[in-house]
Amino acid sequence: MDGDSPTRQHVKRSQRRKMGKRLKPWFGAMIAGAALALAGCGSAPELIPAEQPLPKETLDLIGKKGMQTGMPIFVRIFKEESELEVWKARDDGRFYHFKTYPICNWSGEIGPKLKMGDKQAPEGFYAVGPKQMKPDSNYHVAFNLGFPNSYDRANDRTGEYLMIHGKCKSAGCYAMTDALAEEIYALAREAFRNGQTAFEVHAFPFRMTDEKMARFKGHKNYAFWAMIKPGYDFFETYRVPPTIAVCNRKYAVGVAIPATARIDAEAACPRFKKQELTPFAPNLLDQQIASQQGSIVPGPKTREATALAWSDGEAPAASAAPAKPAAPANATPPAAATGSIGDTQKQLPKASHLTSDPVPAALARKPVARSHEVPASLGLNAP
Repeated sequence: MDGDSPTRQHVKRSQRRKMGKRLKPWFGAMIAGAALALAGCGSAPELIPAEQPLPKETLDLIGKKGMQTGMPIFVRIFKEESELEVWKARDDGRFYHFKTYPICNWSGEIGPKLKMGDKQAPEGFYAVGPKQMKPDSNYHVAFNLGFPNSYDRANDRTGEYLMIHGKCKSAGCYAMTDALAEEIYALAREAFRNGQTAFEVHAFPFRMTDEKMARFKGHKNYAFWAMIKPGYDFFETYRVPPTIAVCNRKYAVGVAIPATARIDAEAACPRFKKQELTPFAPNLLDQQIASQQGSIVPGPKTREATALAWSDGEAPAASAAPAKPAAPANATPPAAATGSIGDTQKQLPKASHLTSDPVPAALARKPVARSHEVPASLGLNAP
């Protein structure tokens, strides 16, 4: 007989209805999963903070200053002023000021770190390589300064995990806001990707002018500061970080070291030759570029400079900073600084440290005979 009988057709329809009820939840789940998969395919993966691109405003400033994103960087830190500077190399081999960032917080007082647990932020000369970058830091992003370096070890100074990081919290570190830490991290990341093998970080107690040094003549750390001041002076004069060796348990700054030389941090210093460079002579264009809007970044600084200078009580009474006059009752309070990398200032403060005394123009553009990298013979951060 062709076909099914009415009774058999009724049974089949009933079986199909029951099967449909059983399969309906399964089909629904399958369709929902496919929809989620399609939605996921249409959205880009979220970048972690360490891989965030540089903001457009920062890229624009790099271009305005005649720089390139991947060119080498150099970092200077000034505790008392709570400022971190980033300098970038240009094609002439010199380093030019890129930005000055506010340090949101740092712990301890002015003076070097001596031992584990003293909560002092380091001072001295350090080098940061790719392995010291911490993309997974608990403090947003971070990089390790490399304390203790060979000078610190030769002088029995102890401590570890001293960083520049975000979160504005410090226990021996230099802490930025998250946004600023992210930008500084990105500048270092791009320099590494372009071939820089390490960048130098020079950490000072304050801007080491002759006037400031005279102010601290009787401070317990004066001898140490007098030893590192030549590093500040060298860069101010030449706009190139000096070659630094450690021997006789001291820093030797601005010395010429043969590529094959090995320096012992605890042994007597060999007979060094002076590092010969042509002094930097900024022209008017350089000064205009240095003062581009956005070069001085606003943001919070939790440490007051006037409270730091003689906090150990060694200052003579006459050296105490004068108290600030009280603001009138009807004075308008200043706007709060956010620390955002997009913020700019309408008026930039005078930044005399971005220029140097002029020298004959004929010497201004003589090529610098020095690599941007930290010589391997220095061993500042070597184990």
